[in-house]
Amino acid sequence: MTGSPENPDSAQSGSSQKNAARTQRPRDAATLIIVDQSGPPRILMGRRRPQQIFLPNKFVFPGGRADKVDRSVPAADELHDNELAKLLLDMKGSPSAARARGLALAALRETYEEAGLLIGRETGEAVQGAQDRSPSSNDLGTWEGFFGEAISPSLAPLTFLARAITPPGRPRRYDTRFFIVNATHIAKTVQPPDDELRDLDWFTIDEARRLDLPNITRAIVEDLNEFMKLGSVGSSTPDWGVPFYFFKSGSFERVLLRP
Repeated sequence: MTGSPENPDSAQSGSSQKNAARTQRPRDAATLIIVDQSGPPRILMGRRRPQQIFLPNKFVFPGGRADKVDRSVPAADELHDNELAKLLLDMKGSPSAARARGLALAALRETYEEAGLLIGRETGEAVQGAQDRSPSSNDLGTWEGFFGEAISPSLAPLTFLARAITPPGRPRRYDTRFFIVNATHIAKTVQPPDDELRDLDWFTIDEARRLDLPNITRAIVEDLNEFMKLGSVGSSTPDWGVPFYFFKSGSFERVLLRP
């Protein structure tokens, strides 16, 4: 399920629905923006199925809700300290490095599920799930298929680009972290286990601007464009202030998160 926050302009009718949504806390979610810089920069996006309640027919990046299992699966390498520090800034609930790590892994898992792309390193043989810090193989869910492709997920190439919280009064609310990664880190391409995204394709920034995008996704595309002006995706950008979008007192706010 994609984790991009719902379009702030969408309305929810019915007093009971509004009352229920008002008390709903945003759930952790993560999205991955894969950038192909072999030529003019292009980004991977897909269209959500028309039958879906959440953002039907909209073009989004692969992503979705974070699961607890994401916090403890093994990885080939870890997030850079700078990225971890940014993820912990203003983290709601109970902040922890494990939870921040789980967000990055959720982005990789959802990209595998929805796009069939595995970001990681080849292991030479299928990983049998359980290791010292991972759950039993019975609890790994989609990760079982990921490891079965003889790939270990890689976190070091990920950069934390932006964050957005779905406004109050929506049927589903997410606190979504948007990560970016260079397409050179795609270790393998397989048939996606999930058919949630259709019309998957690579788009230039100008082409993406012309797609039917949720408002927040459109803002993130512009943030990505600004980020790429600083250098190649995957290069060190410690001074990047992470744009954080949220509603406060009825207004759409944008602040920059810096360690």
